[in-house]
Amino acid sequence: MNRQTGTRTNVRWTIALLMWAAIAINYLDRTVLSAAAPALIKEFHMDPSQMGLILSAFFWSYALFQIPAGWFADKVGQRISLALSVAWWSVATALTVVSQGLKSLILFRVLLGLGEAGAYPSNAGVTAKWFPDKERTRVSAIFDSGSKVGTALTMPFVVWMLTEFGWKVPFIVSGLIGLVWVVIWWAYYRDPEKHLYANQEELAYIRKGQVKKEGLDNVQPMKWYELLKYRNILAMCVGFFMLNYAIYFFITWFPTYLVQERGMRLMKMGWVSMIPPMAGLIAELLAGWFSDRLYEKGYSLTFVRKLNLVGGMLLATMIAFAGLVNSVAWSVVLLSISYAGLTSAACAIWSLPGDVAPRNMTSVVGGLQNGVSNIGGILGPIVTGFIVSVTHSFIPALLVSGGATLIGALTYMFWLGKVEPIEPNKERFSDDIYVSV
Repeated sequence: MNRQTGTRTNVRWTIALLMWAAIAINYLDRTVLSAAAPALIKEFHMDPSQMGLILSAFFWSYALFQIPAGWFADKVGQRISLALSVAWWSVATALTVVSQGLKSLILFRVLLGLGEAGAYPSNAGVTAKWFPDKERTRVSAIFDSGSKVGTALTMPFVVWMLTEFGWKVPFIVSGLIGLVWVVIWWAYYRDPEKHLYANQEELAYIRKGQVKKEGLDNVQPMKWYELLKYRNILAMCVGFFMLNYAIYFFITWFPTYLVQERGMRLMKMGWVSMIPPMAGLIAELLAGWFSDRLYEKGYSLTFVRKLNLVGGMLLATMIAFAGLVNSVAWSVVLLSISYAGLTSAACAIWSLPGDVAPRNMTSVVGGLQNGVSNIGGILGPIVTGFIVSVTHSFIPALLVSGGATLIGALTYMFWLGKVEPIEPNKERFSDDIYVSV
């Protein structure tokens, strides 16, 4: 191993890039179906409520397997868990091309969700192992920003493949990209103490900058369900549920909204649908950098996290007004502001597992909050599809999403307590249980 002294290596940032790529591919594979939805509705003679079921089917298994995926990642290590996760969902994506209608599309979306369940919990665990606390929000912003790239930058490419080669080719190409990533990850990734290219200076920098040292052993101090007795865990789950309810409008129904409600042609939709996610990408990276700067300047971790969480969720309420304006341009502007708010909150959300989890349970906590939050992913597409089918309008659906983000802001403001690691032997009803800032 390379443990000689000298200039500190920066292996952790290469690993951050690989985590970012995993999430970008993750969202590419989710987004392909959204882009193909108008074509699939036409080919298989489906109505919006049926497509809502298909779009939501991914979240049934995705939400259900978050906790097992987090537990598995903490037990066997993120090298194995993330490689297995990406390989599974890539194969499921490619196999979607053999679908024959509603039932088979639902089946492959369920299989996709089963594989993708391991991505975010594994990344949360890698972040806790490889990065000092003062870099955690930046890293969370970096890897989560992959979701915006996967949603935004790939959309024109996916739409181009759809128009040139039909709906099957994008699924095959997306699956192959994921398998290439697996080979690279397996060859390069190791935990900090075992990595070939990380020297002693980088290892010391990482470990000295951590309140709790993650990954030195695999002993977990409690069962996963015992986490539910802690106030902060419950607040994290509810707040993230509200964020996901809103953000999955962009991942599932947004392309159809632009085509059906705003009258855009397919190729124009592909380009316009990039705008909110790109606004979100920029906002998340800036929010992550700004948050870490405030923490380095001495502001409390609780204040820094809540600034992102509450402020971001309040900005996200702009989604409620996007359907009320007549101008297509103003609608896109309001949706972009909303998306920027959601992503500003998201980088703090994915920092919280490392902030509050007991030692060696970061992936479990990440899986727990992500599992509950993605019930919003299950409900959102179904509720939106039902509302559109009944009212023939997206306006009521957008108002519901705006209400969810407001509830999320209030949850993070008043329910989330002091942000600090959970001490397993500390009683839930301690004196600081109602501390908010």
